[in-house]
Amino acid sequence: MSNTAPYFLPSNQFDHFYRGGDRIGALRNGPGGPMRPEEWIGSSTTRFGEKSSGLSTLPTGTLLRDAIENDPQGWLGADLVAHSGSSSEILVKLLDPAQRLPVHFHPNKAFAKKHLALNHGKTEAWIILEAPEGARVGLGFKETMSKQSVNEMVSARDSKGLLDSLDRFEVHAGDTVLVPAGVPHAIDSGIFVLELQEPTDLSALLEWEGFAVDGEKDGHLGVGFATVLDALRYTPVNDKSSLLTSPGLTGGEQRSLLATSADGYFRADLLPGSGEVSASFTVVLVLENEGVLKTGQGDQLAVTRGDALVIPFNSGGFSLSGATAVACRPPLPSLAELSE
Repeated sequence: MSNTAPYFLPSNQFDHFYRGGDRIGALRNGPGGPMRPEEWIGSSTTRFGEKSSGLSTLPTGTLLRDAIENDPQGWLGADLVAHSGSSSEILVKLLDPAQRLPVHFHPNKAFAKKHLALNHGKTEAWIILEAPEGARVGLGFKETMSKQSVNEMVSARDSKGLLDSLDRFEVHAGDTVLVPAGVPHAIDSGIFVLELQEPTDLSALLEWEGFAVDGEKDGHLGVGFATVLDALRYTPVNDKSSLLTSPGLTGGEQRSLLATSADGYFRADLLPGSGEVSASFTVVLVLENEGVLKTGQGDQLAVTRGDALVIPFNSGGFSLSGATAVACRPPLPSLAELSE
């Protein structure tokens, strides 16, 4: 018999190569920092090269990945299963960097299939929860670069040159940024992010000085820099208007938080004190206040700031009242076809 009830998710922070994590610990009642700057929420994805690290565990003790594999239609719905099998098609994270993230990028689906035997690349989106005054992100190169020039900077460990090569701009709470696979990027220290992405852990580092990682060994996904740099976009992102939005995180009506160009990869809706979400695999993060979540199958749960829940398709959709939350969902299968 399929489960229809939502699950509250325990904290899923773990050690990483960069500093941070205290705000995640405070929000999610987790261990905090100093080297746990990420939480993976509602995750059926493992860290690159790992067997179980990164996976979310349900309160029953069952891994979410295993629960989905045992009942894919109940969790994901028949349409998504027909398109993607037992893949939830989404990974949701909290990022709380206490140091600037290194300049890095993620391969696309075609590269991942050819070189890594994986079905997904890593297009991602950032929902900015908090940002210090003047904090910036980098998105794409300012000018067209060559593979040779980038490779030379990587080999020379020219962190300043790589950072200076990025097109950097300020962000504020309530902004969102879509980061297509292949685009080099970086995030300043202190920017608190809710991230949606394709369900992989594929990152290629262009610099790593000051980080707890051996980039020469682990910065190229095991295929070597000569190969992984083929996945990098060397031209600027000239039309940023298709990637950036400023929907805000308070007040108003229920609304999509991401640019429409994200729809083939994932969806995120703000429920600002009230809202309804149709039946779908959904990861919910409560940002503010207390409220009540009611499912189409009659379950009713009291929720409060910092709660994270995973809601199966068979819950029949849900409504939320009182609290402000973000609902993160996979793409509609018809739109996912466009992101192949």
